[in-house]
Amino acid sequence: MNLFRNVVFIAAIAGLVAGVALACMQAYATVPLILKAEVYEKAGGGHEHQHAAAPAANAADTDAMSTAAPAENAVSSAAPAEAAAPAEDEGWAPADGFERFAFSVVANIVTGIGFALVLVAVSEFAGGIGSWRQGVFWGLAGFAVFTLAPGLGLPPELPAMPAADLMQRQIWWWATVMTTAIGLALITFRTSAPLTVLAVVLIVAPHIVGAPQPDSFVTPIPEGLHHQFVVAVTLTNLVFWLVLGAVVGIVHSRFTGTATSLRDSFA
Repeated sequence: MNLFRNVVFIAAIAGLVAGVALACMQAYATVPLILKAEVYEKAGGGHEHQHAAAPAANAADTDAMSTAAPAENAVSSAAPAEAAAPAEDEGWAPADGFERFAFSVVANIVTGIGFALVLVAVSEFAGGIGSWRQGVFWGLAGFAVFTLAPGLGLPPELPAMPAADLMQRQIWWWATVMTTAIGLALITFRTSAPLTVLAVVLIVAPHIVGAPQPDSFVTPIPEGLHHQFVVAVTLTNLVFWLVLGAVVGIVHSRFTGTATSLRDSFA
């Protein structure tokens, strides 16, 4: 019970800090770009778009991913003869400003706690995270697994951008995350040449297969705006994972004393 309690406590603290930090960064780095894209979306008559599940990410963002990306409302262009038809109910969405920011903070905190639980649980098999420096390295690993590797095939998308089938993207995203995580673990904790070769094959395999692509790449979004968004999402998620790992290491060392892992802690 002590082990479970410590894992949850550390994950909650780290997720809270990292989630708030991510939301603040997104408010200045990614949300303005999303709002610009929504202007192009409305001007272009709208585009049906399905988001893949995410880290700010991606993440989410997952973020696969920006975790603060707002829900999109599909806008259909009506013919002149249908102009008098009643508008479809687009559903509820948080209002721009504080309400939108507040929901973004809550979503990022929940996402941060989830990723922190994974980080703490997995690191315990390797002896635990004993300091903020070790936490930074674990954070870099999390960034590589959940943001960098999937983002090479499925870069973050803005509203009005075309996308492949949602289920196919989710399957590829999860497969990439799993193979990248296993590959990094083999490289880090195994030294034999055959296992290293296997690790490289696992990391590269999803990208050789290739991520699912849309039928058409036509979009009203300028290429420069999308490039800025990809860079912003990647950098904010990098900082998110560094903060998450560092806070896990700090809290872990504070509340477990000299114990090498949570299993040895009597806190």
